[in-house]
Amino acid sequence: MTPAILVTLIVLWQLVLVGYTFTLAGNAADEAARAGTAASPGARQGACQAAGTDTLSGAWSSGATVTCATGGGMVTADVTVRVPILFPGTLSFPFDVTGHAGAVEEETD
Repeated sequence: MTPAILVTLIVLWQLVLVGYTFTLAGNAADEAARAGTAASPGARQGACQAAGTDTLSGAWSSGATVTCATGGGMVTADVTVRVPILFPGTLSFPFDVTGHAGAVEEETD
């Protein structure tokens, strides 16, 4: 019975890590899009990428990619994060989780 309980706990823990990775990717994309709208058009790309990576903790930021785009009055950000296996910062699954967010560009007077 003990091995069945341990396997169940390991599977549940891994599912928690997958869910947390989805949450982190979405939050990082939101922060990146917000930072991109607040920056001037010339500095928008750098501000967006910096905000997206700064939001992630060390274990998740190592394999993360942040892509920002501007068009049609919107700033969009896509953050891709690797899902760790059991312990963040060690091994990762061969699939990624992507968070997407957009925000309307701020007007300057």
